[in-house]
Formats: sequence, C-alpha cells, structure tokens
Amino acid sequence: MRNVFKTAIIGTLALAGVGVGGLMAANAAGGSSDYKMKHMHWHFDGWRGTYDRAAMQRGYQVYREVCASCHQLKYVAFRHLGDKGGPYYDDHYPNPNDNPYVKAFAADWTVEEVDLDTGDIIERPAIPADMFPPIYPNAAAAAASNGGAVPPDLSVMVKARTGGADYVYNVLTSYDKDDNYMNKAMGIKIAMANPLSDGLVEYADTEYTDKDGKVHIIKAPEATVDQMAKDVTEFLAWAADPKMEQRKSLGLATMLYLLILTILLWFSYKAVWRNVEH
Repeated sequence: MRNVFKTAIIGTLALAGVGVGGLMAANAAGGSSDYKMKHMHWHFDGWRGTYDRAAMQRGYQVYREVCASCHQLKYVAFRHLGDKGGPYYDDHYPNPNDNPYVKAFAADWTVEEVDLDTGDIIERPAIPADMFPPIYPNAAAAAASNGGAVPPDLSVMVKARTGGADYVYNVLTSYDKDDNYMNKAMGIKIAMANPLSDGLVEYADTEYTDKDGKVHIIKAPEATVDQMAKDVTEFLAWAADPKMEQRKSLGLATMLYLLILTILLWFSYKAVWRNVEH
C-alpha cells in the first residue's frame, strides 16, 4: 500500500512539472494562498454516506472520453465496475463478468499480451477480468507525449491527495480563463492544460432496474465543467475505495452488536453479583 501512495504522489508532482524549487517560487509569488478551496457536499461523506450511482456512471464516461487519453486506472479491473457497490452493479448479474455493460466497456479497450506460441506481442479486446491497460508503454513514452511530465495514475488519487475529493474537483475547475495551464488551486502552471469545457461530452439518460423489475430512468444533467468535474470526482472516489459502502455497513452492524453485547454483559454482571457485597 505504501508503494501505491508513493506512486500516486510522485506521478502528481511529475504532472505538475515542478520540483521543490518551483513550489517555493509559487508560494513566494502568492501561490495557492490566493485561491479559496471549494468544499463540496459529497454523497459518500459521513458514516452513512453512499456513492451516487448515476454520477459514477457519468464520471466513468468523462474518464473514458477525456481523462483516459493520458491517465490510467492501474489498480482497477473492468469487472470492478459491476461489483456490488460499483457504478454498474446489477442484481441480475451477481458475477460481474456476466454483466453486459461491463463486457461492453471492456471490449472498448485493447490489451497487449504475449502469444505463447510465437512469443510475439499481440493485441486483443479486453475482457472483464482484465485490469485497465496502461495508456503508454512506459514512463519515457508518457513523458515524451506530455511535455516531459508523466501523467499520474488516477486509481487512488482521491485518497492520496490532501483534501481528497475536494482537491480533485478544485484542480479541475480552477484553471485561469486567460491561461490554459495556470491552475489556481495549485498556485502554479501545470503540464496538463484545462481538460474540461462545457458540452465536451454528451450525457445520456441513465436507467436502472430495481429488485421488483421496474425500470427507472434518470434524466441526464447538462454537461457543464462543474457537473463533469463532480461526476468524474465521484467515479474516482469510488475507484480509490470501492468497498466503502460494504465497510460502512459492516461497521454499523458491528457497533450495534457490541452495544447489545455490552448491555447483556451489564445485566449479567448485575444478576450474578446481586447478592454479593462489594
């Protein structure tokens, strides 16, 4: 786990294209102190928080159509999209490998593997069991395509950065209108130009089927910069902690169990020692 966080942090600094000296210079000039971080209300916050399924689905669309041109999801497999708690979980497909949405999303990507007969590298459509493939063959190729900066992996970005989801949202929405590389949340120019613009993706209405078999349709919101930033942040929050909902549910059940056990032990104690002087 330490290596995961180390990779994400190093990659983020590389994307910013600055070293310690650059950060000190930015602070000397005012840096991020002039920018007020926006604190958003996230549906997954709090001890009872859950992920917004519709937002996660839109967020995956933003990732696929915008972010995936540079950034990998190194620690996420396609089948995770259909896991319980995932953006495309369906009760009818408890095995995410059978989920038609997951199959379609995986097939939209290609992965490389070694042909066991010839030893050649071949490409094939991805399957649900595959991990999200690397965008570039190596760090050198990634740097060469991005002005010397290596785009960081986004798998644990929400967990790896101070501020979490708020940090990711603010970075995506704080570009200077007059300078496509000046990011006010970071207080510096970064190697990544502003990736979002109004109407960049075309959101489609989403639908889901409840346990009773009834289909519900959720009308898609307008694809503004603010909306896309919220949606992709929701998706990346899930990618960084896909078992959050199960963990919270188990934690609540555990606390209730311990509370009941404590009460029973207290009454047992009083009953056993009721005739004994203390």
